[in-house]
Amino acid sequence: MSVVIKGVEPGSPAARKGIRPGDVLETINKNCIRDVLDYRFYMTNTRLDLFLRREKKSLLLRVHKGEYDDLGLEFETYLMDRQHTCRNKCLFCFVDQLPEGLRDSLYIKDDDSRMSFLFGSYVTLTNVTEEDILRIIKMRLSPINISVHTTDPELRVKMLKNPRAADSLRFLSMLVRGGIRVNTQLVLCPGINDGPALEKSLWDLAEYWPGLGSIALVPVGLTGHREGLYPLRSYTREEAREVLALTERFQKEMLQKHGSRIAYPADEFFLLAEEPVPEASYYEEFEQLEDGVGLWALLRQEFTDALGQESPRPLPRKISIATGTAAAPLLSGLAALAEKSFPGLSVAVYSIPNRLFGGAVNVAGLLCGGDIAHGLAGKELGEELLIPSVMLRHEQDKFLDDTTVPWLEKQTGVPVRVVDNDGSQLLDAMTGKRREP
Repeated sequence: MSVVIKGVEPGSPAARKGIRPGDVLETINKNCIRDVLDYRFYMTNTRLDLFLRREKKSLLLRVHKGEYDDLGLEFETYLMDRQHTCRNKCLFCFVDQLPEGLRDSLYIKDDDSRMSFLFGSYVTLTNVTEEDILRIIKMRLSPINISVHTTDPELRVKMLKNPRAADSLRFLSMLVRGGIRVNTQLVLCPGINDGPALEKSLWDLAEYWPGLGSIALVPVGLTGHREGLYPLRSYTREEAREVLALTERFQKEMLQKHGSRIAYPADEFFLLAEEPVPEASYYEEFEQLEDGVGLWALLRQEFTDALGQESPRPLPRKISIATGTAAAPLLSGLAALAEKSFPGLSVAVYSIPNRLFGGAVNVAGLLCGGDIAHGLAGKELGEELLIPSVMLRHEQDKFLDDTTVPWLEKQTGVPVRVVDNDGSQLLDAMTGKRREP
């Protein structure tokens, strides 16, 4: 295996050794370099023997550098390899439910274990080999986020529509025995992997404690674009309450045995059940925020803590917030707290229906610019409109429909302020405070 070097940073250790763009990196200290994981792992040594190919020549270069210094090499892609795409055909796959006409990258089904370590994404383990697992253990790449969905082998094959789904469960024990901490998620579908199947999954996964970090329970997400797909439906209030009750029984025993709840329902389960979202202490280490577990509790805690540091004072300011229908009642509660502390402050929270995705999609992160503009038409927005940063891609330049913040400002006629999911920053935005960059 080898990777082609695209660029060399001037003044870097690699540049000082005369390495050039177009050279092919074969090994570092006799270890084959296949991708970014190999490169980062073996690059940390202070003395590196690099074996390269330059056209028809072979080069062996010795580099001395600091332990945390980068070699200064650039590659064609971040992974230094093609991205590993999903081989499953899950009953609940969200990508299969996307409407037509979105940017191409949204239709890529990722199931790449390297992305789990680098960006926190979830993998099913159906796309890895035993050699891959041993490499993870050797490199101490921990934690890893795993989409389990069910520990019943036959049911997992049915849900993932992949015959490897059953056998790949054995990698869980290999990882834990190898000292790798695993966080897991169960995407729950009514009548399929909840009830007794969920109870089995929880208890089976608990056997991996303390190598098991946490279990996230997430309700299936369904758009309005499911023509020809497996018949699924959303959770009813009573069904959501049953999931919470089953999880609570499990949590109580885990607290007695291990001092940790281990399993945590996503915020959406509490909203579906019309039950209060727990306080921040319920979520312990907040290990699964990216999966929508504890996001609201943490935001509320951060907001109220920041509000407690403020002195009540008059504040003549009128603003608005656009968000998904799920978060609107929660943000309205925070807005009311701010208005009470700052007489004259007026915060209008607008719940924006998702027309692009339709169905039961109600989270802010899947709202597009077009739907926001449509939902705010004719509304009184005040002097500034706040939107959560999750509405924009990582570069924070575009919504899902490729519209932009400047475009939204033109449509609404007011400045738009993008706010991270941080309670202190939300309070600053409400009150008009600007932070130093």
